Amino acid sequence: MSTAAAERRRGTAAARKPATMAQALTRAMRDAMAEDPSVHVLGEDVGTLGGVFRVTDGLAEEFGPQRCTDTPLAEAGILGSAVGMAMYGLRPVVEMQFDAFAYPAFEQLVSHVSRHRNRTRGTMPLPLTVRIPYGGGIGGVEHHSDSSEAYYLATPGLHVYTPATVEDAYGMLREAIASDDPVVFLEPKRLYWSRSDWNPDAPSAVPPAGRAVVRRPGTSATLLTYGPSVPVCLEAAEAAAEDGVELEVVDLRSLVPFDDATVCESVRRTGRAVVVHESTGFGGPGGEIAARVTERCFHHLEAPVLRVAGFDIPYPPPMLERHHLPGVDRILDAVDRLQWESRWTESGERAAGPGRAEGDGR
Repeated sequence: MSTAAAERRRGTAAARKPATMAQALTRAMRDAMAEDPSVHVLGEDVGTLGGVFRVTDGLAEEFGPQRCTDTPLAEAGILGSAVGMAMYGLRPVVEMQFDAFAYPAFEQLVSHVSRHRNRTRGTMPLPLTVRIPYGGGIGGVEHHSDSSEAYYLATPGLHVYTPATVEDAYGMLREAIASDDPVVFLEPKRLYWSRSDWNPDAPSAVPPAGRAVVRRPGTSATLLTYGPSVPVCLEAAEAAAEDGVELEVVDLRSLVPFDDATVCESVRRTGRAVVVHESTGFGGPGGEIAARVTERCFHHLEAPVLRVAGFDIPYPPPMLERHHLPGVDRILDAVDRLQWESRWTESGERAAGPGRAEGDGR
């Protein structure tokens, strides 16, 4: 074998080596920066250190500190600077180190980023991507494991993406950077080290960010989820299948825009739905999702849409997070409740379920 052929073979083997989500995100930024000189990355420690999670590792060395820039610890200033960059024709990609660290910049997002295209009557786009590592499962202390998606979901003018696979991490971040509208790109921290046989030199096409994807087909009920809860729901579906319950798992991928068509097609077919996410139940995204499903699928539902979410408390200390985060047991318990809710006696009265006595109106 020639030296050139051997090198090509080694390169192919390296390309087929399982890649992590963090590596896919790095590659997405690198490819975007290589193709478009207007793409700039900025944030705290993104340059020399390569980011807290090393997602920007190598970008400063390849493109220089002018395009991968370390900033002061001032989130409002970082995002405010990015707004000016976008207004003058650049495509900034901002990294917020942790979800709760992004709150000082929230005023910029609400007052300026989300409103700018409308404020200028569509004459001035704002191509800005805000990357935010979010969610728990890493044993982080306070301010390091929040699920803040409800804030962005409730802000008109923002697109909100959250990948759950290595392939989506690359494809959706490329789409976000190329968009002329501002995108809040939520990255599940616990999935940074998830792996796939994804080929970075020939990345597979993924559906557009506004399209939900059925990760596992089923007929008994639909689990509607996104980001860090997707693998948990797939695990729950595996466990349910052992008891003959086939759960369909729908990865929403994007909270804004929201794919009503795919979600409703699944729920109308299964007749039951559970929304699963790490954010709080009260005021969380699950309430909006459940309302949309109920409005559009009411006559197909065999039971109320249920939610499995984080508890309505500030994020707990690391030793307690396993109790706080939705897990397989809590998801399967909700599925059991769906089954009871949809059972009827031959006389047409609702059958007694767990914790429900005959004649109990609860």
